[in-house]
Amino acid sequence: MTTYTAQSRIALADPEAVLVPLCEHMSEHGARLERSNGMRILRFAHGHVQFQQSTGATHVEVTADDVEGLYFLRLNVAAHILEFSGDETPRIEWNGDGGALERPPNFQVFTVLHAYDVTPHMRRITFQAEDVTRFARMDALHLNILVQHADLPEPQWPRVGENGLMQWDDPGRRPHFRKYTVRSLDLSARTVDIDFVLHTDAGPGSGLALSARPGDEIGVVGPGGGGLSEADWYLFLGDETALPAIARMLEYLPDTACGKVFIEVADRNEVQAIANRSAIDVQWLLRNGAMAGSTSCLIDAVREAAFPADGTRIFVWCGCEFEAFRAIRGHLRAERGLDKQEHLVVSYWRREE
Repeated sequence: MTTYTAQSRIALADPEAVLVPLCEHMSEHGARLERSNGMRILRFAHGHVQFQQSTGATHVEVTADDVEGLYFLRLNVAAHILEFSGDETPRIEWNGDGGALERPPNFQVFTVLHAYDVTPHMRRITFQAEDVTRFARMDALHLNILVQHADLPEPQWPRVGENGLMQWDDPGRRPHFRKYTVRSLDLSARTVDIDFVLHTDAGPGSGLALSARPGDEIGVVGPGGGGLSEADWYLFLGDETALPAIARMLEYLPDTACGKVFIEVADRNEVQAIANRSAIDVQWLLRNGAMAGSTSCLIDAVREAAFPADGTRIFVWCGCEFEAFRAIRGHLRAERGLDKQEHLVVSYWRREE
């Protein structure tokens, strides 16, 4: 089996102060830490990272099954070394495989085909791209859209720097990264649908949706995690920002799937048709004039929900405002006793006070 390897020698003033928290952090996010002959080795599903001290430097070697995996390991190692180095800014330069990468391998350009309003406050844009197959997985529903600064004559696309991180020709005006869900895709037509919540005080993402015209080119990085896990019983919760993800998961699940869904939207005009063929019951929670992020609709729903008996494989997925996220995640862990593999609760946005 072919593997890809890159190395870097990095001068760290206090290696232990950097490597200890780096290894702890990566261990918390799925890596397995081993110690062997003075080396630290972080093992991942499709690669590993090895750290070894030598005179005046820390030798780092990254190995992966493919070039894209190598890119991500280099990027994560470099980013966390810089994060845990504090005021120190060590020089990181990778040698070996992956040196020919000019653009991040998970970057591509989408072209706007058309747009229309699904509801008064939800706009769907259909994009065409060279490779949409990478967005077909149900365990990685998200991507980042690069929203360019309006005063730039040409869009900025990311480059891969010698340290493995993204680099920009004009760092002071690098694009805004905004996370969205792939609502649906057509592999044969090479198209992707993405839904945007429209706001009166349009931020970067909403502003892009309002101004997008056929032929516009949009930079995209992805996919990212945060999708569906297999279970016997599902509970999905979310406001309109999570609606595209919930709808896609519902439309994917078979008719044997069961559970509950609670979706909070502004009013009846924002209720959407979902091609739900499963036995999962969908309930819409209407704010009816209350501001988004100001109600307890979702919190009350999860507290009142009847969970199945012990022995049933449960998966709870929730996307919502930050304060609701904290309350729901705390309830699931403390009061329902769910393990981390049984729930995924994420904060999609934060209400301004």
